[in-house]
Amino acid sequence: MGKKKGKKGKKKLKDLKLKLKSKKIEKKIFTAQKSGASEEKIVIKKIKKQPTEKRVYNVNDFIVYPKHGVGKIISVEKAVIGDIDINFYKVLIERDKLTLTIPINQQSNLRPICSTHQVNKCISILKSKPKIKRTMWSRRAQEYEQKINSGKIYELAEVVKDLNKNTNTIADQSYSERQLFEKAYDRLGNEFKVVLKISDEDVKKKMNKALGREDKPLEN
Repeated sequence: MGKKKGKKGKKKLKDLKLKLKSKKIEKKIFTAQKSGASEEKIVIKKIKKQPTEKRVYNVNDFIVYPKHGVGKIISVEKAVIGDIDINFYKVLIERDKLTLTIPINQQSNLRPICSTHQVNKCISILKSKPKIKRTMWSRRAQEYEQKINSGKIYELAEVVKDLNKNTNTIADQSYSERQLFEKAYDRLGNEFKVVLKISDEDVKKKMNKALGREDKPLEN
């Protein structure tokens, strides 16, 4: 009987030691978790950087933005937008009195202004015969709009050529035809002006001669 009591006493002592040990371990884990939580609170939030891309254009460069035409880069700036550090161009579209903000990692949407050789090719396009498709006007108008906003100089010249009526008389064109023609004509003329470094009047003379138009202002 004495032996059994001794064994039971030893077992109780062992169980007590195990309980105390497990409590110490739990306390250490809790303390570690608590300190970890406090560390998370003081972590400084880092500003993400925009994916780096080499800058192609410089201040005062003329470029073409497809949806607006010829523009001039007036500055290259930095800003933090939504925790992201962004580098961008400020582009002035003088004709529309509009300033665009274009991130440098989206500069592939821009193109340099055309060369003198490309202007001469455009003049040749303007002199050629118009190609009128026998499809509904709504579909053709959509195609013309896409060409105008493509930013491609030759496609712009094709729109001017195809919609040209050799006259400035309003009755010879529908309202939507005239709107598209004037949009394409102005965009093309703006680029000619910058490339050839000539006045608006000389640009119109050059284009109207190629188109065989009456040399007088467009009616409103």
